[in-house]
Amino acid sequence: MLGGMTTFEDRVAYADRVAGVWASRYRVAPITGRIAGYLYVCDPPAQAIDELAAALRASRSAIVGGIKVLEARGLVRRTRTAGERADRVSIVFDEARGFDPTAYLEAAEIAQSGLALVAEQNTEQRMLLEQTASLNAYLAARLPALLDDWRAEQATR
Repeated sequence: MLGGMTTFEDRVAYADRVAGVWASRYRVAPITGRIAGYLYVCDPPAQAIDELAAALRASRSAIVGGIKVLEARGLVRRTRTAGERADRVSIVFDEARGFDPTAYLEAAEIAQSGLALVAEQNTEQRMLLEQTASLNAYLAARLPALLDDWRAEQATR
């Protein structure tokens, strides 16, 4: 990248970086991460499946499969403008994504129920379950406040 201008290759390289992180962190196929990464930086921000396939040098079926994974997670949406034959795919920004305490509450409850199975033992398993329950309950309690803090910070920008 020279002088602040980005090239198509820069954008594809970024998509590849996202793919690596998503494959290791979220256990998705690299193409899924490449699609998401490219959609974050592409121009225009909504792309047809054929455009994604050409840009990412991937098959249409691989692109469609990756999009289905992203759609199931609420990360992309398909739209179609009147008169167009192809859907366009774009990233969905949901500020509350990742801040829903439900998963953490469920994990805390599951750990608590496991504690009942080892109640009479003073074992490593008991300590692990106690820490898991405690951490997940803490995160569930703190996430709404963190989202509020972020929103307040964004309002000052």
